[in-house]
Amino acid sequence: MALSRKTPLERIEYAIIVSTLLLLVVVTVQPILNLLAISLSEPGKVPGMSGLRIVPDGLSFEVWSVLLQHPNVQRGIFNSIFITAVSTVIGVVGTALMAWGLSRPGLPGRKALFILVLVTIVFEPGIIPDYFVNKRLGLLDSYWSVILFKAVNAWYLIILIRFFEEIPKELLEAAELDGANPFQVFWHLVLPLAKPALATISLFYLVFHWNEFFRAMIYLNDQEKWPLQVVLRQFVIDGDKVAIVGANNASNNTGASQINLRALKAGMILLTIVPILAIYPLILKFFTKGTMSGALKG
Repeated sequence: MALSRKTPLERIEYAIIVSTLLLLVVVTVQPILNLLAISLSEPGKVPGMSGLRIVPDGLSFEVWSVLLQHPNVQRGIFNSIFITAVSTVIGVVGTALMAWGLSRPGLPGRKALFILVLVTIVFEPGIIPDYFVNKRLGLLDSYWSVILFKAVNAWYLIILIRFFEEIPKELLEAAELDGANPFQVFWHLVLPLAKPALATISLFYLVFHWNEFFRAMIYLNDQEKWPLQVVLRQFVIDGDKVAIVGANNASNNTGASQINLRALKAGMILLTIVPILAIYPLILKFFTKGTMSGALKG
């Protein structure tokens, strides 16, 4: 319905909805722009900046130059990308295979297995038993102690199970009549139909593993294996500028020594936010597609 055809009450409701959404956008975006403005401001002007400014005071890339050239930050970025990528692939593949099996009515013990999945949601093991299990398996101080954590998330599994159950059985029967075996049905029919759901849980897994720092902090003692989030936590909590710019730069009169600690923290925080923000637009298109559009064509 065009806006001109709406009743006065509908226009008021529309204005309230739009205003609320715009307010949410401002509240969400302004802190990010403030961090960007601080990190791009000239080092000597950062201490005088107050409030939520979104425009840099001057323009300097010194903070980003120092951060991106620091070995700990570089290793942290690599470790985060590696852990997140491997964890997401394992999670999506494992969840899809398990969900497809549990969605089949003819699976023996299907109800018992589904109840077992629900039990893992209600009774999640604590950190101490989990630590001893990882120690017994020899996973301490290993990437796998972080990668295999919640390799198959029960909530995401339920989402896919419900999605697979809604696929018309006539489509599956037609594929079987055409001579397709179970794997071909799953690969060539089910997975293409499940792209929106797979994109959704992929994003969930990606965000979960990218933001995970507590487990890495507990199980990874080797700083060479720390993801970016643990590096960020150490720097923000310790507040040690020397750890980032280096002892030599901090003691002399170079540009690095003039960098404000607040600007360094802003840059580090942005480093952990930007990759996820960049992924969202790439996956968002799948959310708006019809889940059955591929099956109904032709």
